[in-house]
Amino acid sequence: MTKTALICGSIAFDKIMQYHGRFAETLLADQLHRVNVSFLVPTLRTEYGGCSVNIAYNLKLLGGAPLVMGTIGQDGGDYLERMGKQGIDTRAIRTIADAYTAQCFVTADQDNNQINAFHPGAMQYSHQNNVADCGALRVAIISPDGRDGMLKHAADCAELKLPFMFDPGQQLPMFSGEELIRFIEQASYLASNDYEFEMVMDRTGLTQADIAARLDALIITRGGEGSDIYAGGEHYRIPAVKAENIVDPTGCGDAYRAGLLYGITEGFDWPTTGRIASLLGAIKIASQGGQNHTFTPDQIEQQFEAAFGYRFR
Repeated sequence: MTKTALICGSIAFDKIMQYHGRFAETLLADQLHRVNVSFLVPTLRTEYGGCSVNIAYNLKLLGGAPLVMGTIGQDGGDYLERMGKQGIDTRAIRTIADAYTAQCFVTADQDNNQINAFHPGAMQYSHQNNVADCGALRVAIISPDGRDGMLKHAADCAELKLPFMFDPGQQLPMFSGEELIRFIEQASYLASNDYEFEMVMDRTGLTQADIAARLDALIITRGGEGSDIYAGGEHYRIPAVKAENIVDPTGCGDAYRAGLLYGITEGFDWPTTGRIASLLGAIKIASQGGQNHTFTPDQIEQQFEAAFGYRFR
C-alpha cells in the first residue's frame, strides 16, 4: 500500500520585520479611530512558510512521502525549486500566473507584540486543484487554505473514500457551524489546539464526546501541557517534550501534524504517533521560522528513545 500523504494547504512567504520600540508608545488609545503611524524596522527577513509546506518539510525529514497540493503565484519559482531540492513532491502545485504567492507581513515590537497583514493571493484559487488527479494516496490533511479549496478538497476526499485529517487552524472562523459539522462527518481525524477546539464546540453545538464519536481520532494540542488523543473510545494523554531552547513557535503545530501523518502512514498506535508528533514540536520550537530546523530519521529514533524510554520501531 502506498504511504503517500497528500498535504492540502497554504503556500506562503512570511515577511518578518522587527521594530525596536514599543507599539504602546506610538499607538494612542484615544486616537485609534484615525491611526496614521510609521514604524522604522531595521531588520527584515523572508521565511518560507505556509501550512502545507511546513507539514511536508517535517514529514519528508522523518522519511515520509508528502505530496503538496496548493497554489503558488508568479513569484513562486524559487520556492518550487527549493521544495524540489528537498525531495518534496510538487506535481500537485498549481501556479496562478496573474497572482502573487500568499504572503504574511509581520511587524513585531520589542515586547513581541505583533501587527500582521495577510495577502491570500494565489491561495484564493486552491479550489482549482482536484484530489482525484493525485493518484494513489494513503491519507490526506486539509490544513488552512482558501475557504473554497478546503470545502472542495474535503468533499473530494469523502467521494474518493480517502481518510483525511481536518485541521482548520486560523481559517476556522470562516466556516459556519453547519459547515464544520460537515467537515467532521467527512473526516477521519480532527486536529486542533485547545482554543480552536472550544470554538468548534461553540459553533457546532457539539460536545467533545459527540465530536470524538464521529471520528477515528480527535487530537487536541495544549502547548506546553502536551496533547490529548481520543480514539476508539480511549483517551491517550501525550506528554510534552522539553525543548532544548524556546526560540520561535511558528510552525510547531505543523511539525506536530507531520508526526501524526507519519504515524498513520506507518501504522503506529496512537500513543506512539502522538509522542512522535510531540517530539517534532519540541525540535521545531528551538529554531526560527517553520523550515530551518533539520534532523534525520535515525536522530528522531534516538531522541524518541531518550524522551520516552522505548523505540518506536
